Amino acid sequence: MDLPIDHFRLLGVPPSADAQGVLRTLQSRLDRPPHPGFTAETLQSRAELLRASADLLCDADRRAAYEAELTSLAGSDGSLQPALDIASARQVGGLVLLMEGGQPLEAFELASRSLQPPQSPTLGSGREADLTLLAGLACLAAASELEEQRRFEAAARTLQQGLQLLQRLGRQPDLRETMHSQLDRLTPYRVLDLLSRDLVAGVERQEGLELLEQLVQRRGGLEGDGDPQFPSQDFQPFFHQIRAFLTVQEQVDLFSRWAATGSDAADFLATIALTASGFAQRKPERIAEARHRLQRSGREGIDPLLANLHLLLGEADTARTCFDRGASQELKDWAAGKSADPLGQLCAYCSDWLVRDVLPGYRDLEAEPDLVAYFSDRDVVAYVEREDQRRGRSYLSSRAAAEPADASAFPPFDDLGLGTLPPPAPLSLDAGSAAGFAPRPEGAGTTDSDDDGELDDDVPLRWPSPSRPWLLGGGAALLLVLAAAWVLRQRQSSPPPAPTPAPPVTAPAPKPAPRPVVGLRVTPLTASRPDAAQVRRLLENWLTVKSGVLAGEPTPQDLDRIAREGPMALLARERRGDLARGQTQQLEVQIIDLSLSESGPRRIVAVARLRYSDRRLDANGRVLETTAPLELRNGYVFGRDGDSWRLAATQSLN
Repeated sequence: MDLPIDHFRLLGVPPSADAQGVLRTLQSRLDRPPHPGFTAETLQSRAELLRASADLLCDADRRAAYEAELTSLAGSDGSLQPALDIASARQVGGLVLLMEGGQPLEAFELASRSLQPPQSPTLGSGREADLTLLAGLACLAAASELEEQRRFEAAARTLQQGLQLLQRLGRQPDLRETMHSQLDRLTPYRVLDLLSRDLVAGVERQEGLELLEQLVQRRGGLEGDGDPQFPSQDFQPFFHQIRAFLTVQEQVDLFSRWAATGSDAADFLATIALTASGFAQRKPERIAEARHRLQRSGREGIDPLLANLHLLLGEADTARTCFDRGASQELKDWAAGKSADPLGQLCAYCSDWLVRDVLPGYRDLEAEPDLVAYFSDRDVVAYVEREDQRRGRSYLSSRAAAEPADASAFPPFDDLGLGTLPPPAPLSLDAGSAAGFAPRPEGAGTTDSDDDGELDDDVPLRWPSPSRPWLLGGGAALLLVLAAAWVLRQRQSSPPPAPTPAPPVTAPAPKPAPRPVVGLRVTPLTASRPDAAQVRRLLENWLTVKSGVLAGEPTPQDLDRIAREGPMALLARERRGDLARGQTQQLEVQIIDLSLSESGPRRIVAVARLRYSDRRLDANGRVLETTAPLELRNGYVFGRDGDSWRLAATQSLN
């Protein structure tokens, strides 16, 4: 058989070793058998192969000829690799040396092949026993090597193959138990590995979801602690990390299933996911489902959260009642500092709750806590109107809702930092429409002097004073919510003091533990003449690594395998600047299409159209600024260095 290794690696000496060094290494290897379980026959064949390699490397003429042969192979196009032709009688000893030479995966694959028909050895023979032991040891070593490379799913696949082989042969129960234990320990890493893949990898992501469910079941639920290999102090930061890899619908489905088994934590998480989905996708029905779930939970301290859900459903009066009943004095003081108007206070608290606790943490969700945009959406308006009609709520006439306008009816703009907005003059319907308000619903009531259902232009839309009863229904409430949201459209700088009453499982530690984490991977492009698809994958790899580094992950040590010094230096300088400010960036970059404008043996120029957005966060995770999604057109230059293509330069083509 051909053993894919050369004499230097088989013996374990560097190419520069002299004859004395070769002989010392030989003696050391002979004195240290690989494992006590191998038969004397296998150990003898191993020793003979070691001596044969040492004899060749100690003979100056034979060694010179062999080194010349290796040099010629290295100068080929990579299709030829060094190998040793060994007799079948020495096969097992050779595979043992292959495993010892740092190639356990190849040793496992060759041993597994030798145990398959028609070349499988006689059952119960020493050769079968040695091959089985070798396959088990090589499997464990290969899995450990793959795990060190952060290829967790590949490590798990290797262990599964080894387990199936040993179970079929009915041998090595101790090794099988070790494999089971290693597989269990790998489960969290596998979950992160599989769920961190692109959304188009549906099969892999589904397997990751199934493994996550198995992991939670093994613990006895989210609140359980029945897995000694994964205690709560490790599980909670892991679970907080894994949520960012799940889509909003995946979270709704998962948490709803777990809630049905009696998990309070999952019930709360399902409520949050439903709210995020309903707000971002403009589906108030989902927010109504979240409100029903929260009301049904019977959990204490939920009135402020219910106030937010009622507000998002256009039920301003009920929202105010819940807030007044359940908010702490500290929270009320905070809200009063944001606006002198009760509805403005609700909008401020709801907007902050959305940005801190609801909208972050989903793989596929990009939404701003813009209440104006939300209440201006026609689906939201239609839902509020349907609910008004169903419940028999009547619209207030615009004349009855209006009172003489004065500047004191509006929150002071300077206090809100909104000096760039129009002055706080009384808002007519036209002014409200210009500010982005939804059109007034048909049949929403008439004034005393008009019968056509239209509001007079000279009737101002006024903030209700705190002394007025908070009994605004239907369209009037919706317009007032829009008005308050308009004033509070700019994100507030200080969060409210009252935290969301989430179950302990969702509360991340101040600095989440790094275990387990999927590191940033570098995948070089080595094809001599790559096509556009291969260049696209290389660019995606660079963009993924860049996004991860700017988000705070360590720079891969082998980043220079896909990028030259210039791009790497720019990335490092940008990250150092963020570190000095105590900030991170969250980039969302998607390649829409890519074409090659130049493709030569040493230089490639690619033109890519990208969809891009970003968010800048402070040390507490609070959003400081954002870039709304936009399309970019960039040029990327790649150069071939040795056998790898590396990014050399980037230029905007917009």
